[in-house]
Amino acid sequence: MMKGTSINSYAPDFELPGVDGGVHHLARYLEKFQVVGVVFLSNQSAHVQLYIDRLKQIQQDYQGQGVILVGINPNDIAQSPEDNFEEMKIFAASHGLNFPYVRDVTQDVAASFGAELLPEAFLLDHQGVLRYRGQIDDSPETPESVSTPYLRLAITQLLQNQSIDPVTTIPVGDPICWRR
Repeated sequence: MMKGTSINSYAPDFELPGVDGGVHHLARYLEKFQVVGVVFLSNQSAHVQLYIDRLKQIQQDYQGQGVILVGINPNDIAQSPEDNFEEMKIFAASHGLNFPYVRDVTQDVAASFGAELLPEAFLLDHQGVLRYRGQIDDSPETPESVSTPYLRLAITQLLQNQSIDPVTTIPVGDPICWRR
């Protein structure tokens, strides 16, 4: 049984600080974009490192179609000091992130979405309803071996007003460092 926001339910709103110095509010993104992809990330997760270029490519490929990805770092910095805000800025700059990267200091957003692993993707329609959650694709280790690009398929299906299939996949990644 998955925790957090269920498919076809409204996602929790958030207002979080970004590495760009701005405050990022889910409601503002929903006003401007047809599709919002929330992806839980961290600076030091090996699985995030495997996916960061793929996420940038997804943003680039869909940005003209009313789609935005938002990276959220929920890791507790007491356990994962390399996920502090200054290191997030360095991570975003060194990887040339083309989407917002924001900090979930309280971990409330990650908990309300039900995120457990990094990276884990949640896809929202323009009304803020969760339509997909899970893996980015089916081949974390080797991008050239992807046979099912789950997140891309869900974005395309959403943009074309089609039913999303599958609506959930089992995420693969590193566990979120929850505050003790």
